Amino acid sequence: MHELVKINYQNETPTVSGRDLHEALEVKTAYNDWFPRMCEYGFEEEKDFHSFLSKSTGGRPSTDHQLTMEMAKEICMLQRNEKGKLCRQYFIAIERQWNTPEAVMARALKMAEETISRLSSTVSKLTVDNQIMQPKADYFDELVDRNLLTSFRETAKQLCIKERDFIKFLVDKKYIYRDKKGKLMPYAEHAEKGLFEVKECYNEKTAWSGTQTLVTPKGRETFRLLCKF
Repeated sequence: MHELVKINYQNETPTVSGRDLHEALEVKTAYNDWFPRMCEYGFEEEKDFHSFLSKSTGGRPSTDHQLTMEMAKEICMLQRNEKGKLCRQYFIAIERQWNTPEAVMARALKMAEETISRLSSTVSKLTVDNQIMQPKADYFDELVDRNLLTSFRETAKQLCIKERDFIKFLVDKKYIYRDKKGKLMPYAEHAEKGLFEVKECYNEKTAWSGTQTLVTPKGRETFRLLCKF
């Protein structure tokens, strides 16, 4: 894939430099004036972007920002030009590649191996074998579940459509239904086909526990092909 904008993979999810995006979009307005104007569309620091000082080339370091893929895509749409369209399509392709089952498994394995390596430096091999093999398996399973299964909101965001439109589509096409309590549940035939999984969930902050319907990678790809909004 031709690199239109450099992608930063150091964090848990891909991000892009605000200045790199500004340059790729060929914006004529100075970055220090352009970026605050973009933030007026409702983007929040520490949620949608993080500020940092770029490396100095001899003068004073410049303020730059690491943007989430969601923010970068929205900024591309705001440009309303061909450059914005190309960059947005590029970011969508990056996200799709990042969320493939193979990429998720590779990251999960790497993180599990790094965890074991850190623990191995402080305890003996025998202690490592006895104490961390089961946590490793649990940690790996948790990473895979968290990355492979997505909520209706997260799935709609990946498909670049509104959550309510996505849910309406699934209900109208008889993929899911609302039970007596109003909870969204999959029809058995579609769960058996591997489009959905119903998981037991627990929220430590609110102490809420219950079941939640999540979309599988197979389901996301199926709905990506079917949803034309």
